[in-house]
Amino acid sequence: MTGISEDIIGKSELPPFFKLINPNTVGIDGPENRKGDALRTWVRSLSGFQKEALVCSAKTGSTWRLVSDEGPYLNGNDSAPCPLAFLSAGMVASFMNEILALAKEREIQIRKLKLILDNYYTMKGSMLRRTMVGGAENVELQVEIDCDLDASVLHDFLIAATFASPLNGLMRGQLESLFKLSKNGVELPTLKAKELKASIFSDPGSDFNKSKPEKNDLGLVRPIGLTPKKTVNKGTKTGGSSLMDEQDRRLNIGAIAELREDGIKEIQQMQYSPHGTSFGFLSSEDGRAPDANSLVSAGIGFCFMTQFGRFVSMLNLDLPDYRIVQDSHFSLGGASGSTGKPGEADPIETHVYLQTSESDKVAQEMLDISEQTCFLHAFCRTDLKTKLKISRL
Repeated sequence: MTGISEDIIGKSELPPFFKLINPNTVGIDGPENRKGDALRTWVRSLSGFQKEALVCSAKTGSTWRLVSDEGPYLNGNDSAPCPLAFLSAGMVASFMNEILALAKEREIQIRKLKLILDNYYTMKGSMLRRTMVGGAENVELQVEIDCDLDASVLHDFLIAATFASPLNGLMRGQLESLFKLSKNGVELPTLKAKELKASIFSDPGSDFNKSKPEKNDLGLVRPIGLTPKKTVNKGTKTGGSSLMDEQDRRLNIGAIAELREDGIKEIQQMQYSPHGTSFGFLSSEDGRAPDANSLVSAGIGFCFMTQFGRFVSMLNLDLPDYRIVQDSHFSLGGASGSTGKPGEADPIETHVYLQTSESDKVAQEMLDISEQTCFLHAFCRTDLKTKLKISRL
């Protein structure tokens, strides 16, 4: 995987994002809905760092097909958004959901609203020495708004709205993710990664291939162009740099969201560091575009899968085929779901299926290192805050 791999996403006749018209035929359904929304996410490797996800939400009843790629920093084809783009897009969509719902609940008129989000991550250590660790830092949210609330009331209102987001459940507290592991169809115990106390799910295998798209003319995702340059401390811009053994990097992925007249959120993902292509997303909670929780769940799965690809390519290990089934559990939004409570979440539960000629110990290490270096599992296990900045329009 040292060179650029086949561009399966770019060559495909399927739209990159679509809602399935046949989830029952594919065999994917949502998990037991124990908190308000439960999402089951299948992810498979396509080629190199290209990946495909199917995300089924128990709350919405929709199943979305989404794809992800990486840019030159991982010798990717840049044919779809990177994994971290999905978390940022889903988070900014979720924040907007709660701001708008809380405004409606409190009868506050918002005339204009624009959200500018920045997520920060770190990667430090050596992959060869197994000391490389991914990290997540506090979130920055700039709210540009036109409304009649005075400064202090507006600040408290926006703080309440961000706390109401289901993403608050992943950010506040330290959720240690849970895993099941299978190698060549045989279940293995985990080593360092915390094991899920449950039966391992069936491997979805090639069932992804049964997916059929619902017609949609909205243009759910599109490349916009190179992200404007921005100085990020320890940011790296060199091609293939994310494959260096010794790293001390800080990543910055952003998202800018506005509400269209038709009620769909238009989101531009910003890839500041590593510097790369900006993609446009659409998001909606009514089935016209992927909902916030589906984008977030896909992002976590995509990011985790990328770490398998990085580890095996940097150590020249055998892993021709690998997939995951991931369950994520969120509460309803405090405002959008009328609970009046901060958003909550359970630990992410992931079943891993590896096809490899490597030993059982190496397969277990693949899981451990991938969890250790995954930015979004770090996001879950780190107590994070949202730094709020308010600008009047």
